Amino acid sequence: MYSQLSPHRAERVDLPGRYGPVAALRAPAAGAGLGATALLVPGYTGSKEDFAPLLDPIADAGLEVVAIDLPGQYESPGPTAESDYRPAPLGAALAELVGKLAADGRRVLLLGHSYGGLVARGAVLAGAPVTGLTLLASGPSELPPGDRRTALDYGEVTLREQGIEASQRLNEVRAALHPLWARMPQELKDFHRERFLRSTTAGLLGMGDSLRTEPDLVAKLARTLRTKGVPCLVVCGELDDAWSAPSQRDMAERLDADFAVLKGVMHSPNVEAPDALLATLLPTWRAWLTA
Repeated sequence: MYSQLSPHRAERVDLPGRYGPVAALRAPAAGAGLGATALLVPGYTGSKEDFAPLLDPIADAGLEVVAIDLPGQYESPGPTAESDYRPAPLGAALAELVGKLAADGRRVLLLGHSYGGLVARGAVLAGAPVTGLTLLASGPSELPPGDRRTALDYGEVTLREQGIEASQRLNEVRAALHPLWARMPQELKDFHRERFLRSTTAGLLGMGDSLRTEPDLVAKLARTLRTKGVPCLVVCGELDDAWSAPSQRDMAERLDADFAVLKGVMHSPNVEAPDALLATLLPTWRAWLTA
């Protein structure tokens, strides 16, 4: 019912970035608006289209919405060094973008999904002037042992030794083992393939390595949020197979953040259950903006 190809009214734009234009989907707030922008950051191998089902409802709720590709993802150019794709340097670049969006006095609500949550954390630690932070299906540190981490281990070897085309073929073999793959429209399969192949090899390697080495910075983030008076929300699926729901609940407690778990949902609530996700996001964001 929902996917990266869900229709929306957002315009494809390029925003100024440290490493070149940042590809984005941008939609203005409906009506008078709330004077705020929701900035949505995707995860590893993701893109701005991961938020397609959320764009119109967020705009209709009175918020400008901007969903981006991270540098090196899909339609955004990126740096050449793998180390520049770690959460800290990408977070610094994201902080610059937040500053530009907030330059006219607009308030920015920052949301990061999965690896994008680690980058959003890096942005806040780098001084991004945010009014609120949402961590969606993202964890306190590196990925724990499991299928996703194992896939990264094998994927790195294939990517380094055989290149991105071979890595994509491996992705498709692995995806075909999932029962939903057979029911996925060919158009969506083609999009996933194109997006992966248009991402930079350095970015895939750098982000993939970071997902296996990122330290626990929750205490540092908690201090920063507390000092700046920035509220935080942690949202995850009950069946998240990247970072478990209990681990994300523990992170929320350490951050003194609100926490919501979505029943029957896995790692991508933005496309699996956007209505349930919006029912949590929008009231929380309105409360932050009117506090």
